[in-house]
Amino acid sequence: MDAARFKKMFLPYHRKLYSVALRLLENEEDAEDVVQEAYLKLWDKRNTLSIIQNPEAFCTTLVKNLCFDLLRSGQYTWNRQQVQLADNLPLASSDDIETYDNAQAVKEIVSHLPQQQQRVIFLHDLKGCSYEEVEKITGMNAINLRVTLSRARKKIREEFLKLYKKR
Repeated sequence: MDAARFKKMFLPYHRKLYSVALRLLENEEDAEDVVQEAYLKLWDKRNTLSIIQNPEAFCTTLVKNLCFDLLRSGQYTWNRQQVQLADNLPLASSDDIETYDNAQAVKEIVSHLPQQQQRVIFLHDLKGCSYEEVEKITGMNAINLRVTLSRARKKIREEFLKLYKKR
């Protein structure tokens, strides 16, 4: 496959691939790096890509898998994925202040959960990843994932109610 055909076949999906990577990684630089890495992998295999029937689906799957690999790796710092619940919430009324305080309390509770529970809550509840995506990222099976998520939510609820009763 020559460069012109490669560009025609794969470059139209650049924006979508970047969006997928950004959604999963929530970091612009990492998303750009993953998309670039995907294009490098595609270019390296360009002579075998002519049999692909759906280049868009192929590229999207490649980018998702690269993101999942990065999220699983030790290279990707968990600090980039810390929960940002209400850092930019404008304060205008007492309801807004209470909402902000509640969000900060939940954020604090989540930060004290075991790391696996933090990660599952972050990926599923905050980022909106499907159970299948979270399974791929964490390497957990479906049952363990659901149990971990349930325990994390229960702990958050219990700790929040303790704080709420103190007020």
